[in-house]
Amino acid sequence: MTAYPPATIGMAEIHEAIAATRPDAECLVFRDKRFTWSQVTDRTRRFANHLASAGLGCSTERPVLQNWETGQDHLAIYLHNGNEYLECMLGAWKARVAPFNVNYRYVAEELLYLLTDSNASAIVIHSRFTPVLSAIRDRLPNLRVVLQVPDDSGEPLLAGATWYEDALAAAGTEKPAAGFSGDDLYILYTGGTTGMPKGVLWRNADAVVECFGGDKNAASIEEFVAAAPGGLRSLPCPPFMHGAAHWIAMRTWLSGGTVVVQSVPDRLDAADIWGTVEREKVNFLLIVGDAFARPLLDGLTGGSWDLSGLLSVLSGGAPLSAHLKEEFLGHIPHAVLVDGLGSSEAGGQLSQVATGGSASTGTFPWSPQNHILSEDLTRELQAGHEELGWLAKSGRLALGYLNDEAKTKRTYPVVNGVRFVVPGDRARLTADNMIEMHGRDSVTINSGGEKIFAEEVEAAVKAHPDVYDCVVAGRPSDRWGNEVVAVVRLKDGRGPDETSLLEEAARHIARYKLPKVFVFVPEIVRSPSGKADYRWAKQTAVDAAS
Repeated sequence: MTAYPPATIGMAEIHEAIAATRPDAECLVFRDKRFTWSQVTDRTRRFANHLASAGLGCSTERPVLQNWETGQDHLAIYLHNGNEYLECMLGAWKARVAPFNVNYRYVAEELLYLLTDSNASAIVIHSRFTPVLSAIRDRLPNLRVVLQVPDDSGEPLLAGATWYEDALAAAGTEKPAAGFSGDDLYILYTGGTTGMPKGVLWRNADAVVECFGGDKNAASIEEFVAAAPGGLRSLPCPPFMHGAAHWIAMRTWLSGGTVVVQSVPDRLDAADIWGTVEREKVNFLLIVGDAFARPLLDGLTGGSWDLSGLLSVLSGGAPLSAHLKEEFLGHIPHAVLVDGLGSSEAGGQLSQVATGGSASTGTFPWSPQNHILSEDLTRELQAGHEELGWLAKSGRLALGYLNDEAKTKRTYPVVNGVRFVVPGDRARLTADNMIEMHGRDSVTINSGGEKIFAEEVEAAVKAHPDVYDCVVAGRPSDRWGNEVVAVVRLKDGRGPDETSLLEEAARHIARYKLPKVFVFVPEIVRSPSGKADYRWAKQTAVDAAS
């Protein structure tokens, strides 16, 4: 196994060191706001000092904690993309507060679970989301700091909140007194396969290299600075609430480059994306699979964008179909297309590069730290072994899941003295060292880059009084990669009413989780123990489309 130097240096310290070498260079661009590295340093210090003035920070150091425990206050980032999102992440680390992502599509019930599970001490929120927070505010006794970012919703300042810019203006630009620590947490909430979000805990020094793409061999600040030549101008299209998007933003900063944010962050606007790529001379674009690729490619049809400076397109969070890769290469033949495979639990793992019209999907060249473990997690399978196993990773890994010892030990097993992470992907290592991906061995549906847990959707649909039983599965979709299909048995004498079913489900789950299709059947197939037969459900969903 490859040995790397210990990861001890966190994102806050590295960013400040790089900023000192290029104070007047562009660091962050959003709409008409253009922030230099020096300005981002000042703004994130102000944010950190505001949190510290409220008593937030680190109370228990990492070495005395279990992997699933935290000794810090936690900051919820409940925002659309914009400069504030990235400032909050970086500023939180400067205050020794752990930032985490909030899915802004959540309804009140889901948001309450997330903020309770995380025991959030602080939140930064766009005005348009304040009605959802208001509905549950009195049930969050630990939420002590609320900063609000205005938008075009016209929502007034929430009671007890402070406008974001006012908080920054009132705070100082001195280096926060708490100092910086690579041990401090970066928390990434993922839906996973349990049905409810789980907070994955990373030491941020480990996240720097395993999630954010920092130099694995760097062991000092000087080496990180030397690995930051500048020049990269990246546009991460997806919402920053998804790991892939803010991973690329941090990766850009670790390279000394400029993060560009699209002007329309609340939806995918192809004209806005391509116009921003052209105007800002973006050379690196992040998308999420076919759900992003199809509308972006449609936006190129008949267009006259100057994309000569776009050198790389990365699909993270969902694979990009081979035929769409070929379409991209038809428009930008000089660009490199990359499929990136990773997870909240493992960080980045594998990548596949397509150039010059050669495109495929589903296989990745083996790279160090990646392994295939046997079905029973007792041994490592070698190249050419016919057995289908689990994709695993070794090396610098996340610590575990917040407040969940059992799930931490299941997902991060120790095999023959080596600690691995096994996110749940089935895979095989071929004789020529190619990793064949065979999908998640679970009922999680990946639709448009979002992980959707089937049983959560089932519960929402079954809340309707006309529903007798329901099983949810995914089926292939040109638009979404997979789409959510609800296979429903109605009560005797009740007729199908899809509008009513959707309205009821929408009271319990976010809109993106709602079924795209309903298939009505006279009987739901289950095992004798009552468990749903998801293979039957998926086949039923596929057959209904034919």
